[in-house]
Amino acid sequence: METDVKSTMTPALILEPAGRFVPGSVSIPKHVVQQRVRAPKKNVPQTSIERNHFLQVVRNYVVKFNPVPPLPADDLKLHADRLVAMLKCDSIYRDYLGVLLNNEMWREQLASVPYERRLLLLPKCLRVESKCPAPFDEFGLLCKQCGLCTIQDLQAEAEKLGYATLVAEGSAIVMSLIQTGKIEAIVGVSCLSVLERAFPYMEAAAIPGIAVPLLQDDCIDTTVDLDWVWDYIHLTSDDQTRRLDLSALRDEVDFWFTPGPLEIIMGRAEGETEAIGRAWLMRAGKRWRPFLAVAAFQALRSSVGQPLPDDLKKIAVAVECFHKASLIHDDIEDNDARRYGEKTLHEEFGVAVALNVGDLLIGEGYRLIAGCKASAAQKAEMIRAAAAGQRELCRGQGAELCWMRTPQPLTQLQVLDIFRKKTAPAFEVALRLGAIYAGLNQHEEVEDVLKVYSEALGIAYQIRDDLSDLGTSGETNDIAGLRPSLLLAIAHDKAKDASRELLTSVWHRQLPSGVTTAAIEALYTELGADARARTLLETYKEEAIRCLRDLENPNLKGLLRRVLGKIFNDVEIKGWCKEQEMKNGVQDGVRLEMSNEPEIAAAG
Repeated sequence: METDVKSTMTPALILEPAGRFVPGSVSIPKHVVQQRVRAPKKNVPQTSIERNHFLQVVRNYVVKFNPVPPLPADDLKLHADRLVAMLKCDSIYRDYLGVLLNNEMWREQLASVPYERRLLLLPKCLRVESKCPAPFDEFGLLCKQCGLCTIQDLQAEAEKLGYATLVAEGSAIVMSLIQTGKIEAIVGVSCLSVLERAFPYMEAAAIPGIAVPLLQDDCIDTTVDLDWVWDYIHLTSDDQTRRLDLSALRDEVDFWFTPGPLEIIMGRAEGETEAIGRAWLMRAGKRWRPFLAVAAFQALRSSVGQPLPDDLKKIAVAVECFHKASLIHDDIEDNDARRYGEKTLHEEFGVAVALNVGDLLIGEGYRLIAGCKASAAQKAEMIRAAAAGQRELCRGQGAELCWMRTPQPLTQLQVLDIFRKKTAPAFEVALRLGAIYAGLNQHEEVEDVLKVYSEALGIAYQIRDDLSDLGTSGETNDIAGLRPSLLLAIAHDKAKDASRELLTSVWHRQLPSGVTTAAIEALYTELGADARARTLLETYKEEAIRCLRDLENPNLKGLLRRVLGKIFNDVEIKGWCKEQEMKNGVQDGVRLEMSNEPEIAAAG
């Protein structure tokens, strides 16, 4: 008997009160205010990828040369000039690099200052000037919490932590607050010109000062790298993982999936089937899931800073075994011919071999968990978590496969529910396995938070995949594959008349003759589906952050916040366009090698 797809999906779509995100159900979290899209001023790197790259290079520089703050402006410029030379970038960015350098020099001192002894200083130009209802007094803007700009969220979060906050311009107010003795550190946002004038005051006061540069300096409707502001606001010495280099950690995890290390972890491969499975494990991939397992362990372990245990490598590889097995099966079920720019496993070896390799990898994952030196109770809990995650993943994939038998339009919430079941479980399994290996008590305290975080992260990750599939550069195309898509659901909800009929036919897996995927994507843009999807992406990313607010473990709270930034703003650029390579001198990614740089006499 045919399955009624609507009835199988409806129970999971019971909505909670508006604005509340609850694991095990799908609802749209509270709307996140988006900054206006504006081009940065020419003396600020033009893309977030470039700016994150510059920040990572500056952090590496500070670690290597250890310049001691406060530095006089002339010395700061000297270091900034050296950074320009190391980056091979335009000298127009010197002042910007000087600000980043000053921030990173003060980073550790800021971390040691209690939140209640800090000031968050925001500029009034972050508001939407034409619509802002807030009045001013002698101290600055009195926010009305109208929800039109990001000032409200930044103020609310900082005040919850214990900060004093001020939305005002000018150094006189700041200096008067410093002189009261109640403020021992400042996190501020300002334009480069104001920051340059403020450096002498900050040097004279010799208090930690972090200043995130505005991307424009025209004093109206300005924007800023919000992720940076949030990171600096939450910086605390209680988070013992704050110095952890996530790029280096990810590189280490990647290294485990090269031939030598993988053989040490898994043992020698026996027979052709195992050889195919190992080769598939080593194929390209982002390795976010094993990285998450290691990150969770690092946050919850009792001995922060010690080398990673060998058994953790088994758990991380087990997580990737489960994931890579699911990809084999998904590719067969979706009839995809390409993965990682190469033939899928079933295209290369046939369906029967591919299915068997996928099954083998599932077994390998459980074998690796069973073979680690954790306690019997830890192993049992890890196996239980992995089995539950696989069950939920199959339910999500099953909902999509059943839909394919009797295709019909799906709502946005129904598509998001498929995302929740298909993508979130693997993230949750990874985090839970790392937490369990760190200790059963530690895992029990954070289990609920990990679930909410994973579901928000998984939905956001899948939305980004939907968006990245647009155009000719995407690896897969949901329109050509006639698969459920959030963009299709949004566009179908908004469309009328002929456009709605066309999108209904796509939902029924029938692309009309003469209609191209490019034409459907153009319709998405016309109907604002891509813009709506981007808003939802940011909303679920923010929900992943919001769920950490009541987490008592500072290591896990800080690390999961940074991990989210790493996943969605990865600064390891895998391939610039040729023009950008010529401009920035980037070769083979952006990893900066400073071992051959001369020592800098003025560095301390």
